[in-house]
Amino acid sequence: MPTNPPPLTLAIEIKSDTAIVRCQGKLLFGYTDLLYNPVSELIPNHKHIILDLAGLTQMDSMGLGALVRLYVRAKARGCTLELRNLGKKVRELLIMTNLLPVFSEIGERHIRM
Repeated sequence: MPTNPPPLTLAIEIKSDTAIVRCQGKLLFGYTDLLYNPVSELIPNHKHIILDLAGLTQMDSMGLGALVRLYVRAKARGCTLELRNLGKKVRELLIMTNLLPVFSEIGERHIRM
């Protein structure tokens, strides 16, 4: 009996003290730990984490909560968390919740890799 693939997959690339996490799929209730757990494990060993959300097709309030939790955890540990390639739906959700300025503050910086 085939199993359904997880709604969210990550591809993690490490470059020195920076981790790039490419997200693919949906960040939804019941599956936020698919993002939160692996990324939170990167925080203590990296100064900069980039979440590339180009492949994120959908996010609900629980997904947004996971991003906020990661941001708070990273900031507390002296790590910057940057969101890149926000899709229209994700950007609208961040605007609607007044959280876009929190993330765009670091998202405006561009780091060449």
